[in-house]
Amino acid sequence: MPIFGKADKNRTIPGKKSTAGKSSADFARLPRHVAIIMDGNGRWAKRHKLAIAKGHRQGTENLREIIRHTDDLGIPALSLYAFSTENWSRPREEVEALMQLILDFFASEIDELDAKNVRILILGDKSRLPEAQRLTLIEAEERTSGNTGLRLNIAINYGGRDEIARASREIAKKVARGELLPEAITEQTVADHLYTAGQPDVDLLIRTSGEKRLSNFLLFQVAYAEFTFPKALWPDFSVKLYDEALTDFGARDRRFGGR
Repeated sequence: MPIFGKADKNRTIPGKKSTAGKSSADFARLPRHVAIIMDGNGRWAKRHKLAIAKGHRQGTENLREIIRHTDDLGIPALSLYAFSTENWSRPREEVEALMQLILDFFASEIDELDAKNVRILILGDKSRLPEAQRLTLIEAEERTSGNTGLRLNIAINYGGRDEIARASREIAKKVARGELLPEAITEQTVADHLYTAGQPDVDLLIRTSGEKRLSNFLLFQVAYAEFTFPKALWPDFSVKLYDEALTDFGARDRRFGGR
């Protein structure tokens, strides 16, 4: 059974008011699953004449507010694109700074996240990460595995095509073992073998900085998502701007291919 019950594309959360201190917005309908491509840390740093690592650190500070606000609103799932499989090609100093931020973030936030009943799931291949980061992520998943609140999905060493290929291999193994007939494979079969198995599809995808690309993020899960591309760079993406994106989502007419 899905973690949040049977998916209902028409589900609404009427009249929900933000409980975060920086917002007093009312929402006609909230998404079940928000995905965010946190773009613009490097450009923010250059704009402020700072090292790129400072931009990533400022982005992490902003991330705390967005996670707390999402939890306060009662949105069931939040997926964050933290580090893609392509990001390994960035300069060594930047990659090392990002790896250190993983350790710093969980060291400072895991107690609060666990206390708030948040369940952490890492999307991506942890095996390629340095040992300290890999063990930290495994520990965070294990520690929060019994929590039943916000599903916080953090994509690290993640690629959407890689995820689909991985799911395909797992399905093929089941067919080879005689556990599954090829003709029985459905879209739900694929969904059940993704990192996000059991979670609702993404309803709203936000990419900050004004760029309008998916960048290989949750390619299967965003099939019917609403997209929004605020121009604010990620460190400047405030709770107010987040509420504006959520309000815009609630006003959209979602037909899912119908009329």
